Amino acid sequence: MLYALDLAGIVVFAISGALVAGRKRMDFFGVVVLAVVTAVGGGTLRDLLLGTRPVFWVADPTSILVAVAAAAGTVAGARLLQRTMTLLLVADAFGLALFTVLGTEKALAYGAPPVIAVMLGMMSGTAGGMVRDVLCGEIPLILRKEIYATAALLSGVSFVLLSRFGAGELPAVFGAVVPGLALRLAAIRWQLSLPVFDTAQRR
Repeated sequence: MLYALDLAGIVVFAISGALVAGRKRMDFFGVVVLAVVTAVGGGTLRDLLLGTRPVFWVADPTSILVAVAAAAGTVAGARLLQRTMTLLLVADAFGLALFTVLGTEKALAYGAPPVIAVMLGMMSGTAGGMVRDVLCGEIPLILRKEIYATAALLSGVSFVLLSRFGAGELPAVFGAVVPGLALRLAAIRWQLSLPVFDTAQRR
């Protein structure tokens, strides 16, 4: 089940990357690159920092194939996807929380301390989007005022706590996804954001 959910997250992030490529008027190769980078970038960075060899998509190319297929599907059904942007935002929020939790779980399994595991989990959920935004010449979403990384942090911390209190693997995963997902959805629904540091207002 976790493997299936992981692939579902790959699809969601790949679609978001492909849509950004479409807004930037990239060719199909650019669409595929952004889709794949968004989908597997965070997990790749996590595995490199953990010293995992080979990284997950080299050991199992299914993730890459799924991301490419999602990119192609996005190009084919772009108009439909544009009409379901709200649904995509919800799916992206779920992918963020899920990838963070799965990244945190993997880091703990490799012996990382809880604080480092949470950080690596956050990388799993956010780094792909950061690379995507940098390639597109935009300020990464994680660095803007939107509540994004905070939601990932909440899911990562929740997983560590649930694991420490003896929750089983699946209950801990789903129990940790819920608070991060709820926070991200609340931020989208009510346009919640963190305070902005603006030096221009301090002059």
